[in-house]
Amino acid sequence: MPVGGFQIAPMIDVVFVIMLFFMVMAGAVKVENELNTTLPGSAESSSAMDFVDEIIINVSESGEIFLNDEPFDSPESKDLPRLKATLIRLKQNADNAKTPSLVTIISDPNAKYSRTVDVLDALSVAKIETVTFTVSDE
Repeated sequence: MPVGGFQIAPMIDVVFVIMLFFMVMAGAVKVENELNTTLPGSAESSSAMDFVDEIIINVSESGEIFLNDEPFDSPESKDLPRLKATLIRLKQNADNAKTPSLVTIISDPNAKYSRTVDVLDALSVAKIETVTFTVSDE
């Protein structure tokens, strides 16, 4: 009865296949100094870069309005005079700097829709047209 021993021939075949794989792959690797890379530094650009300040308006469930986390007007105020004046000033500053004025309205899911309409009216008075809506995660 023949006793099964360790077969060396299949092991040699596997080693040769692995060696052939690494030899083929070694030729595909690019040398680092051949890569076209530009390191960061002071580069001159031909056009002016726009730095956009995003205005974030929060509408809470109780009707409070926050502009960039600063409270504006009272929850009972429908006209929002202080918010309107601030938005007009921010729009004028953005126009003078020739940058777009972006506004994101973050509304509480339980906030009254009419309060969001009041904020939209204030944005309309300030002639701000780029408005994004989202709902708070809280």
